[in-house]
Amino acid sequence: MPLHPEIAKFLAGLPAPAEGPLDPVAMRAADEAHVAPVHERLPLHAVEDMTVRTPSGDVPVRVYTPDEADAHGVLVYFHGGAFFLGSLETHDHVARALAKETGLKVVSVGYRLAPEAAFPAGLDDCYAVVRRVAEQGRSLGWDGTTLAVAGDSSGGTFAAAVAARAHDDGFDRITHQILYYPSLDLDFDVDRYPSLRENAVGYGLETAGLKPFNAFYLDSGADPADPLVSPVKRRDLTGLPPALVVTGQYDPMRDEGELYGRRLREAGVRTAVSRYDGAGHGFVQHFSWLPEYHRVFEETRDFLDPADPADRADRADRADRADRGK
Repeated sequence: MPLHPEIAKFLAGLPAPAEGPLDPVAMRAADEAHVAPVHERLPLHAVEDMTVRTPSGDVPVRVYTPDEADAHGVLVYFHGGAFFLGSLETHDHVARALAKETGLKVVSVGYRLAPEAAFPAGLDDCYAVVRRVAEQGRSLGWDGTTLAVAGDSSGGTFAAAVAARAHDDGFDRITHQILYYPSLDLDFDVDRYPSLRENAVGYGLETAGLKPFNAFYLDSGADPADPLVSPVKRRDLTGLPPALVVTGQYDPMRDEGELYGRRLREAGVRTAVSRYDGAGHGFVQHFSWLPEYHRVFEETRDFLDPADPADRADRADRADRADRGK
């Protein structure tokens, strides 16, 4: 189908990009200027800003509690923004929608950004928060069952990398990984994936913009050949948590996400790959007010609470083993 008419109208109204090098400070300020005031945001039972103490330092988080229940499963969310943009504020509406639709407590992570913080600072922050949630989750109201990681765009990179890093460390509490149009291959050779050419121009994020937008991260020491930087380059995907990979029809990075989903399936990982027609990159952040794309939160809910009794038994067994190990 063609690009969604609301997305096409939005893109047609955008000003031409400024010439010259990207200015992270100015771009962050512009993003923050579009954040809705608190009284216009989706109401939840509780929203609280906290600090999580980790080996790499104090990490700000925002905790979203959907209802009055004493305990919940937890979803740890990593915002997108090409590793140098985005914040707890710019993605507040995404975290609220996730909490509302899934019924999980959402912990949104304000990780350190490039270029001020060199690789792997942001990844370390994300991983450390997940570990702390598992270790001290009772104080957050975690019920000891679901512990999912999720992210959009570069946040999806971090979600995949955190899941892999946890597996390698023998930390098996992560139950799901949810990747919204993830950036999984930071080698931007335009011949690597057909979508880099098919969706190169006219759909918001353009292929020519991938290198300059990710340069702050790569120049800080992130090597595209490293599977923690480009998760699609990981050779062995066996044993990773079940995955939901969401892509957009007109996203230049569509094919790398779908390839990762296929490889996960081939490795025996329960994986759902879902392409949203008419959508480009960033549709969860920018266009989830449209019913067609708000459905992504409902799909996430269904993925996190499957009818498969084997999956429920596996989560219960993980929780039991963790309790016995305390």
